[in-house]
Amino acid sequence: MKILFGIQGTGNGHISRSKEIVKELLKYASVDVLLSGTQHEVDMDLEIKYKCPGLGFTFGKRGGIDYMDSFRTFSPYKLISDIRGLPVRDYDLVITDFEPVTAWACKAKEVPCVSISHQAALLSPKTPRPEGKNGFQEWVLKWYAPGTSLIGLHFEEYDTFIRTPVIRREMRHTNVRNNGHYTVYLPSFDDKFLCSVLKNIDVPWEVFSKHYKGESYRDGNVRVFAVDSNKFVESFSSCEGIITNAGFETPSEALYFGKKLLIIPMKRQYEQECNAEALKRLGIKVVYSIGSDFDKIVTRWIDSSFVYHADYGNNLPELAEMILEHASGNAHLERSFRAKEIEQ
Repeated sequence: MKILFGIQGTGNGHISRSKEIVKELLKYASVDVLLSGTQHEVDMDLEIKYKCPGLGFTFGKRGGIDYMDSFRTFSPYKLISDIRGLPVRDYDLVITDFEPVTAWACKAKEVPCVSISHQAALLSPKTPRPEGKNGFQEWVLKWYAPGTSLIGLHFEEYDTFIRTPVIRREMRHTNVRNNGHYTVYLPSFDDKFLCSVLKNIDVPWEVFSKHYKGESYRDGNVRVFAVDSNKFVESFSSCEGIITNAGFETPSEALYFGKKLLIIPMKRQYEQECNAEALKRLGIKVVYSIGSDFDKIVTRWIDSSFVYHADYGNNLPELAEMILEHASGNAHLERSFRAKEIEQ
């Protein structure tokens, strides 16, 4: 069996999760990987057959998306060309982890596509939403990378097609302990701003910044690192707690480790608003902005003893089985599509 797996490369979460799933699928089939987007630091650790700009965004420095830079680097002509040129009919099975080139190439050529992602879980009306449901953003989630079959991943199994998070092997096998420091991964804030805020709170901080590329440096009680997977795992596994955006992978791993967790969702990022609502229902502290009272809020969080410890088992074999089950059904749909083309 020959599989094409499309991975969204905006942020590190999709890559961290997808490479675990790809390695599991390699036990049963050959897998070609397409990676789109450039806003990531995680080593894919797999051969990339197709690489393209895709349709992503650039992280800002004050809590949101840098829309100007995102629009500046986006080429609709390149996106359309990549969609048209991708040979999805050469594969027995096509999978997308919220990756638009593979998804839309399949849609344009009427090839079945399995969508496995956290965003797929948000297509269920049973997953948590903030009070102000955003109709346009719901539409974007549905059509950004559409699939003919859905496998969703979320903090809990809210629906029949949703499974709990994939916890990467390096996290499952790491030595979890508590060295007393607090880890910070907020890619939508720059390191200088975070230092100015955190050094007023008298605990040791280890900040990982997408906006800093040099050697680590110290500013008072704050140590700053460029994003590095090995260093981050070391800091994360040995911290007292972590402050991060309301993405999916890092909060999932914090729940798995049983670490204190404080969430700051990115501004005007609907997926993160949905995740923040789900985490709030688990008792996790959510802060929507870094204001003048931020140090008091964080100090109360530090003094709190509450943690949520999730028992996420290794679900990779089950996910691989679910994905491969679609292959026979997809083959039937593919024959139908080809028959329709011949009739036309």
